Amino acid sequence: MTLRASSFAPTCLATLLAAFAMGSVQADEVQVAVAANFTAPIQAIAADFEKDTGHKLVAAYGATGQFYTQIKNGAPFEVFLSADDTTPQKLESEGDTVKGSRFTYAIGTLALWSAKEGYVDAKGQVLKDNQYKHLSIANPKTAPYGLAATQVLAKLDLTDKVKDKLVEGQNITQAYQFVSTGNAELGFVALSQIYKDGKVSSGSAWIVPEQMHDAIKQDAVILNKGKDNPAAKALVDYLKGPKAAAVIKSYGYQL
Repeated sequence: MTLRASSFAPTCLATLLAAFAMGSVQADEVQVAVAANFTAPIQAIAADFEKDTGHKLVAAYGATGQFYTQIKNGAPFEVFLSADDTTPQKLESEGDTVKGSRFTYAIGTLALWSAKEGYVDAKGQVLKDNQYKHLSIANPKTAPYGLAATQVLAKLDLTDKVKDKLVEGQNITQAYQFVSTGNAELGFVALSQIYKDGKVSSGSAWIVPEQMHDAIKQDAVILNKGKDNPAAKALVDYLKGPKAAAVIKSYGYQL
């Protein structure tokens, strides 16, 4: 529809033009590096974030360690949602982040999962029985959930027993895909990938007790490239709010 000046009283036209100008100033885009385990929650949050603030969230998904390398090499990310707390701390110590912007947005939970109903028991005995051919994990060098998986195997004295059965994904999404496609009978995944509204949504799973591995504290931080972008600060503030918290909890994270 074409808007003509003659259709409006001068005051109404001035108000309309002011609203357009304000909208163009306030609506910004923020480039976000998102740990693969947080894909589903951030997609749900992004829709509300855009609706509530007018800002647009543009996300890339991957392994935390890979994002660190990309950020150090000049990738255009403005906010980083890590799968751990040590990588944002390292970037902070190296002067790559906005001072005071780092905070823990979620605490992740590790799960042993199979796409088959009834395959994984509630206590994870299937892992100790060692009757499977393939066990999927994320790369422990770049993915915190992969590191947590190796800690669980060590705790259960299974490291050497299963080493020839490991199928390693570049990140937790690929580790999940190995299981969901049947290339591995079971694997360690982020609970958020298989959990919604208080229950495991498919297959069977053992939710790994948190004392069996280091806490998966997931920190967010504004990177230097986002220091002058209002949308970057708006996103960090939004993640601390009740609406985002409800979404995060619904995917099995702790706050």
